[in-house]
Amino acid sequence: MVEKAEIRRSSCALPIGVFDSGIGGLTVAAALRGLLPGEQIYYIGDTARVPYGGKSAVTIERYSFEISRMLLEEGAKLIVVACNTASALAVSRLRETLDVPVIGVIEPGAAAAVAATKTQRVGVMGTRATVQSRAYERAIHALRPEVSVEAQACPLLVPLIEEGWLDDGVTAQVIARYLDPMLEKGIDTLVLGCTHYPLLYKALEKHVGPFVRLVDSARNCALEVQSVLEARGLSCADGQNGGLQVALTDPSTSFLKVAEQSLGLDVGEVRLRSVG
Repeated sequence: MVEKAEIRRSSCALPIGVFDSGIGGLTVAAALRGLLPGEQIYYIGDTARVPYGGKSAVTIERYSFEISRMLLEEGAKLIVVACNTASALAVSRLRETLDVPVIGVIEPGAAAAVAATKTQRVGVMGTRATVQSRAYERAIHALRPEVSVEAQACPLLVPLIEEGWLDDGVTAQVIARYLDPMLEKGIDTLVLGCTHYPLLYKALEKHVGPFVRLVDSARNCALEVQSVLEARGLSCADGQNGGLQVALTDPSTSFLKVAEQSLGLDVGEVRLRSVG
């Protein structure tokens, strides 16, 4: 019989695999680093094909399988789909096919929204593909059918974030244009349904005011990862020194600097990986 301690030691050599269509998913990596400092994290940003939000479901699923296989080649013991679009459209097939646990950001975000709302009125902002999939509505209604969900596609925000315009008048105007219709309908909770959006947290908080709770699914996703690792005996023991390795499918130096500064991450040397 293999001792549990030996399983944990061998698991510590294996990383948590995380991927996103770009670098926005580093918000999830940052949450994982904060909650699970002993874990190794291997992150792939598919910057050659970002954004996923305007692409078809078939294409998003294919991309998700390609990147997941790259993470498995790195020995990933668990895969985190740190992309709302891919979580909405590919997680179920990944779970059916892959031999490791797969965690998306939709279900943890929905659970946090249901826990936060007092008026049963929740807003969801996301990419077109995420909003059109109605994945958040389904996940929220599965937990609490009486919650009213207002969803708004916000396709201009990711390019503005990747440009580094986090505190800019143009970005503030775009935020107002997208969010005001939901605010007028009385939402008291707003789900940041794209992993880029936490980088705009201050601007969003300023616009929605003190009576609307912002739900960032990154922290809740990290808690789900912690729970699954512990349940399966895959977590690293306390005191281990974890780390973060970042790989991109196309150079993205400017936005990588934005993400590092905003999230306080030490990314270090970035590898380039080819896809397609």
